[in-house]
Amino acid sequence: MSEIVIRHAEPKDYDAIRQIHAQPEVYHNTLQVPHPSLEMWQARLTEQAGVKQLVACIDDIVVGHLSIQVTQRPRRSHVADFGICVDARWHNRGIASALIHTMIDMCDNWLRVERIELTVFVDNEPAVAVYKKYGFEIEGTGKKYGLRNGEYVDAYFMARVK
Repeated sequence: MSEIVIRHAEPKDYDAIRQIHAQPEVYHNTLQVPHPSLEMWQARLTEQAGVKQLVACIDDIVVGHLSIQVTQRPRRSHVADFGICVDARWHNRGIASALIHTMIDMCDNWLRVERIELTVFVDNEPAVAVYKKYGFEIEGTGKKYGLRNGEYVDAYFMARVK
């Protein structure tokens, strides 16, 4: 496999990110609604205060996306939360690990973030395992947190504190 390159997302990446999020295997484990529009992703990926968008590329093809949002409220400015997705064809190849590793480096060394939070469905065991590998701990469970395929699903609230 070629090297995984992590970089900031650019406008040319919007459609690739939209296509990844549109994959049933991907949106199944997110709070995204199926069939996202390009316009929605363009709006979501435009420059916003405290938001950093990263992509993982293999041979210049976008295969993963991570969005981190540093809280803008003064008393929680040391906190960030993130969302991540990987193209279903590239699962289990270290893409998520590369994105998370880069994000943690940014948070620890460049953004003054002391606490990184995330929410993950309890049945997304591969994701939970990756998060634990990087020091995230389960802090609680949200019952019936999100609707997926007509059924409510519980979610873990996880965090990594520096």
